[in-house]
Amino acid sequence: MIMPRGHQLLLPANPLFIAFSLLLALLVDMVPVGRQAWMPDVLALVLVFWNVHQPRRVGVGWAFVFGLLVDVQHGALLGQHALAYSVLSFGAIALHRRLLWFGLLGQAAQVLPLFLLAQAISVLVRLMVGGMWPGWTLVLAPVLEAALWPLASWLLLAPQRRPPDPDAHRPL
Repeated sequence: MIMPRGHQLLLPANPLFIAFSLLLALLVDMVPVGRQAWMPDVLALVLVFWNVHQPRRVGVGWAFVFGLLVDVQHGALLGQHALAYSVLSFGAIALHRRLLWFGLLGQAAQVLPLFLLAQAISVLVRLMVGGMWPGWTLVLAPVLEAALWPLASWLLLAPQRRPPDPDAHRPL
């Protein structure tokens, strides 16, 4: 595959860093600050990022497991977040080849519909079992997640951008 002009060749992603970032995002989502409808879902953002950049390592199965953990932690209907994260991961993996050809703002614009779809699925499941409508502020969460995409990309790709150790046999 030909690299887009101006893109840096990245080092391979460390599986321990991937796991650490996913667990850290899960912990951030578990912080007891009172879940509001407008708050971005950091775990969904990190899951989509790794689905796009490492689809063979972080797939739909991991999204389902993390969704179940979030369901248990939030006291939500079991499977509500698991379904939303699974659909979100499937969409991200389906788009991953095309998405990487865009800049960060173009990527953010293309993952916004995925975040909106995941939010809609979660709300529909909640409403189908008799939950209350959380209000129109819930539309802000996917917009904030898409707005955080460039920052998440910069942070999560930082370990892969470091230059390799040069030596006499490897000048790059």
